[in-house]
Amino acid sequence: MRILAIGPRVYLGDIYLALMREGHAVRVHAEDSPEERAFDGLIETVPDWRQELDWVGRDGIVLFERADRGGIADALRRDGYRVIGGSVFGDRLENDRAFGQAVLQRLGLPVASNRAFDSPAEALAWLAQAPGRQVLKFDDSRLPTFVGEHPAGLDVAFMLRRAGPGRVLLQERLDGVEIGVGAYFDGRQFLRPVCIDFEHKRFFPGEMGEMTGEMGTLASYEGGERLFEATLGRVASLLAEAGHVGYVNLNLMVDERGPLPLEFTCRFGNPGFAVLAAMQRDGWGDLFHRMAQGSFQGFETVPGWSVAVVLTVPPFPAVDHQATPADDVPIFYREPPDSEALGHYHPVDVRRDPEGQLMVRRRSGHAMIVTGTGMTVQDAQAAAQARARNVIAPELRWRRDIGERFLNGEGDRLRALGWIG
Repeated sequence: MRILAIGPRVYLGDIYLALMREGHAVRVHAEDSPEERAFDGLIETVPDWRQELDWVGRDGIVLFERADRGGIADALRRDGYRVIGGSVFGDRLENDRAFGQAVLQRLGLPVASNRAFDSPAEALAWLAQAPGRQVLKFDDSRLPTFVGEHPAGLDVAFMLRRAGPGRVLLQERLDGVEIGVGAYFDGRQFLRPVCIDFEHKRFFPGEMGEMTGEMGTLASYEGGERLFEATLGRVASLLAEAGHVGYVNLNLMVDERGPLPLEFTCRFGNPGFAVLAAMQRDGWGDLFHRMAQGSFQGFETVPGWSVAVVLTVPPFPAVDHQATPADDVPIFYREPPDSEALGHYHPVDVRRDPEGQLMVRRRSGHAMIVTGTGMTVQDAQAAAQARARNVIAPELRWRRDIGERFLNGEGDRLRALGWIG
C-alpha cells in the first residue's frame, strides 16, 4: 500500500519503519520545524502533504498522528480518501474534558465528580471553597495531568497558580484500580479483540516522582470484553455516526461501585502502539488496511501478556529546548537484534548521524520502548527486561517494576469484582 502520514515530529516513526520493512511505500510530513523532528537520517519527510494526495490516491491510506486534525480528516473522507486517525468528534472527546464526561453521562455511565473551568483562576477560587483531593487536567492533552495528594488540595492549588491560560478540569481523586480499555474503530464498529492496559506514569519505581507521559505499560488482548461492553463499547454508535476511524482508549478507575471513566485517548499512544504491536500477529499495514476497509470482524493476536518498558536519558521527563545535536548521546546494543527480535525495539526520539550511529536526542531523552510477551505477566516482564538490558546508552534509566502493581493485588481485585477474566 501507499501510506501518507502526517504528524508533529514523526512521533510514530517506528510504525513507519515497520511499514517500510513490510514492503509498503510510506511518505511522512512533519509539521514541526526540522530541528524538532525525530528519525532524522532514518525517515525522509515531504514538505507539503497536500501535494502528496495524488500519490497516495484513494486506494492508499492517510494517517494523522494527533487528535487535533479531525476537521481535515473528515473532509478528506468526504472526498473519498481512506483516513485513519480521528474525527472532529474524536478530537473533542479527548481534548474537551468536560464534553467527554458529558457524553459518558448521557450514555448512562457513572463518572467521577468533576468541574470544568475556563481558567485556572476560576478553578482556584472554587477549590478554596471546596477543599479536597483533586486531579488537575488540561484541555490541551500535551500538558501533563497532575494527581493531587494533599487532603485539602493545597498541592493542586499550587499547580493552578503556576498554570498558563486555558480551560482546566478538576476531577475527584479516586482510589481504585486504574485500567484502560481500548480497540480499533473502522468507521462502523470496533474491531475485536479489545485490549486492556495498565499504565505506569510515574518516573520512579513504586509510583514515586513526577508524572511522565508514561514509563511503561502492561497489556493484554484477553479478558477485557465485559469491561469493554460496560464502558467503551457504548460509544460505538456515536463514533460510527461521526465516521471515526482509528484507535480509541477509555481510561477507567474501578472500585466496588464499578468502572468510573476518567478520560478518552483518540489516537495512537506512545508506548501504547508498541505494547499492542507485540501481540498483533500481522503487521501494521494489514491492520491499517482492515481498519480503512471497514466491515471487518477481527484480527489475530498473541495470547497472554505484553510489557512495554520506556528507556530514557536526561533530561526526560523534562524537555531541553536549548539542546543541540552536539548534546545527543549514542545508543548501542550488546547484541544487535535480528529481524524477528527487531520488532520488540521501538526507537522514539532518535536520529542517525552521518556515520550511521543511532543517537538519542538530548532535547527530550525519550530513547526507546522495548517489549516482551509471555503467557504470564512474569514471563512478559522477564522478556522486556532482558531486552532493556541489551540496550546501552550514557545515563540510561528505566523502571524494573512494570506490571508489579497488577501482580501485587490489582489483578486479584479486578477478578474478584468480576471485571476481567
